[in-house]
Amino acid sequence: MPVLLVLVQMVSLQLGAAVAKGVYDQVGAVAMAGVRLVVSAVVVCAVVRPRARGLDGAQWRAVGAFGAVIALMNALYFQSIAYLPIGVASAVELLGPLALAAALSRRGGDVVVVVAAAGGVLLLVAPGADLPWVGLLWGAGAAVCRGAYVVLSHRVGRGFDDATGLALALAVGACLLTPVAAASGAHQVVAHPQVLAVGVLVAVLSSVVPYALDMVVLRRVGVRTFGVLLALSPAVGAVVGALLLGEVLGGREVAAVLLIVVASAAAARAATARTAAVAVAAAPTPDGDGRGDRCPYCGGPDGGGGWVLRSAHRTSDGVVEYCSAPCGCVVVLREGELVGRVSTAGGRTGRGGRPTARR
Repeated sequence: MPVLLVLVQMVSLQLGAAVAKGVYDQVGAVAMAGVRLVVSAVVVCAVVRPRARGLDGAQWRAVGAFGAVIALMNALYFQSIAYLPIGVASAVELLGPLALAAALSRRGGDVVVVVAAAGGVLLLVAPGADLPWVGLLWGAGAAVCRGAYVVLSHRVGRGFDDATGLALALAVGACLLTPVAAASGAHQVVAHPQVLAVGVLVAVLSSVVPYALDMVVLRRVGVRTFGVLLALSPAVGAVVGALLLGEVLGGREVAAVLLIVVASAAAARAATARTAAVAVAAAPTPDGDGRGDRCPYCGGPDGGGGWVLRSAHRTSDGVVEYCSAPCGCVVVLREGELVGRVSTAGGRTGRGGRPTARR
């Protein structure tokens, strides 16, 4: 069931892009991006009802930066699909988070991921490729923004207990993009007022529905599984583009998209395991003393490099992760912070045989 919901999310997202691209002969990409962001901000703010009172300077700075990146990312991505097939544009955008994961990695195994992604890029830009450079440049800009989106999304998520940060960031992004969209496309909207209805449909398909499904899915599957599934989005975009817009990809483009999809899925799978391992390695022991690369509970070796993420679950208290180490300990992290150890053989377990965490 969660896999089906993620598939619906991806199809909805790519359908929104296809619907938007279908009216580019009537209204520009920036204007359509502006309508999408405004409607998304209105809907999310109506549901979340964010309270701006009492926020400190750090929270406002995080929200402002996040909103600016959301606005720019929307505008650049909608510009890129004006020149590129949707599947290719989605793959290029994934290069941002992929490059970020590679830059933060210290594992030799991740070289394979980088090589696969580089191979996809070379297939898109090497001599003989039938893709316009201007579209690839717009896509590269969207990829940079996507990488920044990942960083700022994490920062905003840490700074707020609920979806207030996201709602305010969308509002900030809408306020920033609307004047630009109005200046570039107001005359087109006046000439073709029906595109406003199309813009609302695009917002529902590419923002409102995906946001809602994300929240449902993350309660049922771990962040690692979720990230791996989302990496399939360019492949879904290629299918949607072919069916609705007649965007048939050549063999070179198909190979490039597949390489980037595989690299992104591998990076998403490894990233959550690395995050858990780093958090455990840096965590203090129950008595407050750090132990570097040793287990924070039993003192066994390889506590930093050998931790393996076994499962992750979205709860009302945040993301809870269970990680095991070669020493045999299984620890619990909540939102990246060590909160306890799972009882082992002979210890107490929760209902249904589930392990319980000891603080």
